[in-house]
Amino acid sequence: MVLSSRVFIARVIVGFFLLIACGVTYGTESDISCLKSVKAELEDPYNYLNSWSFNNKTEGFICKFTGVECWHPDENRVLNLKLSNMALKGQFPRGIRNCSSLTGLDLSSNRLSKTIPEDISTLVTFVTSLDLSSNDFTGAIPVSLANCTYLNTLRLDHNQLTGQVPAELTQLPRLKSFSVSNNYLTGQIPTFKSGVTSADSYANNTGLCGAPLDLCKAKSSKSNTAVIAGAAVGGVTLGALGLIVGSLFYVRRVSHKKKEEDPEGNKWARMLKGTKAIKVSMFDKSISKMRFSDLMKATDNFSKSNIIGSGRSGTVYKAVLGDGTSLMVKRLQESQHSEKEFLSEMAILGSVRHRNLVPLLGYCQAKKERLLVYKNMPNGTLHDQLHPAAGECTMEWSLRLKIAIGAAKGLAWLHHSCNPRIIHRNISSKCILLDADFEPKISDFGLARLMNPIDTHLSTFVNGEFGDLGYVAPEYTKTLMATPKGDVYSFGTVLLEFVTGERATQVAKAPETFKGNLVEWITQLTSHSNLRDAIDKSLLGKGVDQELFQFLKVACNCVTEAPKERPTMFEVYQLLRAIGSRYNFTTEDEIMVPADTDYADNLEELIVAREVVG
Repeated sequence: MVLSSRVFIARVIVGFFLLIACGVTYGTESDISCLKSVKAELEDPYNYLNSWSFNNKTEGFICKFTGVECWHPDENRVLNLKLSNMALKGQFPRGIRNCSSLTGLDLSSNRLSKTIPEDISTLVTFVTSLDLSSNDFTGAIPVSLANCTYLNTLRLDHNQLTGQVPAELTQLPRLKSFSVSNNYLTGQIPTFKSGVTSADSYANNTGLCGAPLDLCKAKSSKSNTAVIAGAAVGGVTLGALGLIVGSLFYVRRVSHKKKEEDPEGNKWARMLKGTKAIKVSMFDKSISKMRFSDLMKATDNFSKSNIIGSGRSGTVYKAVLGDGTSLMVKRLQESQHSEKEFLSEMAILGSVRHRNLVPLLGYCQAKKERLLVYKNMPNGTLHDQLHPAAGECTMEWSLRLKIAIGAAKGLAWLHHSCNPRIIHRNISSKCILLDADFEPKISDFGLARLMNPIDTHLSTFVNGEFGDLGYVAPEYTKTLMATPKGDVYSFGTVLLEFVTGERATQVAKAPETFKGNLVEWITQLTSHSNLRDAIDKSLLGKGVDQELFQFLKVACNCVTEAPKERPTMFEVYQLLRAIGSRYNFTTEDEIMVPADTDYADNLEELIVAREVVG
């Protein structure tokens, strides 16, 4: 059954991309119309959607809009719409139906009201994640949500929903996370498959009963005397009960009214009352003892102005302690893993130390929030250095080579020498950070195990569970399994960024008719023997052309379609070291030679054996 499901999934994915390749699209003009409708239907008091200007007619212009993620940066097809914490008002935007390729919709923590549309399944048919939490939605939960069969995550908590939890929702085949807490729901909770819900999923709905909450009480017959007595007592208590319910409703309404627009994007942090005294568990004894209150102060209450990066695993904030120490604090995305599992992973990651890995200094749990503390990397991400917002990259070749060798060493250590060995699963130029001396440090290693369980269906690939678009190994669409060779492919894409100066998902030097990614462009040039055209022109003619070609060949070997034909990370590291041998880069923390592999003693012979010299 599992095998047949995977074959079906693979066919769906392949068929989907074949449709795109053949020119069949699901968006462009309709997606532009979708965003126009959404903007028109919602009141935006703080002008978060000001960037949504539709005067530009270039392909992919909507991909630069706040909260909009596209399938490809040069194509007007919306992948995810993330409009959380923007103080938006109005009803659920029906114009969303025109974003026909949408897989994720997040409208949480706004002030949307009225009912959730009964026909919502026709508006967001293919979404895998739907988050409408922390709004003012009223009425019943639409039964038609059961028709959104791709749903992975459904969050309706912190609203004013009434009625029962539709039993039809239990038939959603891929549902992994579901929450309706803090509403006015009543009746018996239907039975979801194991692992989908917990008591927290239904908390603060006084009318709900049944597992995982208290069992529903059976109605018992009463004698006439008991009925009369009960009526007498009930008459007295009814008024009091009415006052209590009215008071609760009033308090709840006031709390919703006080849900002020969140211009600093830190409402989640300010809501953590009573947790400021919680200690931060530190692995590095050189850092003084800290509490959650210290992290709050160091990040200005986790203000969005201190956000220095975000990705699949969470959001990273810059933190400056009172003594001037600069740190990074990552707020992990919400996970279904238990506290025990989290602490176990922290014990492992806290012990992982290598020159080319970002050291985990400590961690903190505040209610459901999980925060990781890292040493700050002053030169930011490799991605920002290679692709600056203004102008072209001016990084010299020797520095690019040094960074590539260091990053390869760190990843090779994770694959071959770390205990337990770690598959990164999300390698990109954004997760390679640079310290004050431009020494590369790989971040986010080991965090894959803290994500929600991998879901074996289309959204796994679409939502980047195996990495960022442009870096994902092609076999993942068929096997849906992360492997070391998948990391090698992703790292090969990073190597291509080094030597070409191009981004992984788009190629500025390619003809306008080319819509593929960097690897596809390199493959096309290779088939026409035009590989020289790929090299960054600012690097050519400076006496390092031979090194550039060798480096490019190593990168090409890494992104070979067949996993078995790719080198191991140990080989990649050794090959890059050979190319950079004349620069006398540091050789500290060498990787142990894998015992089960026969490697050539002579590095030049190894290069020839791998056919990386043109």
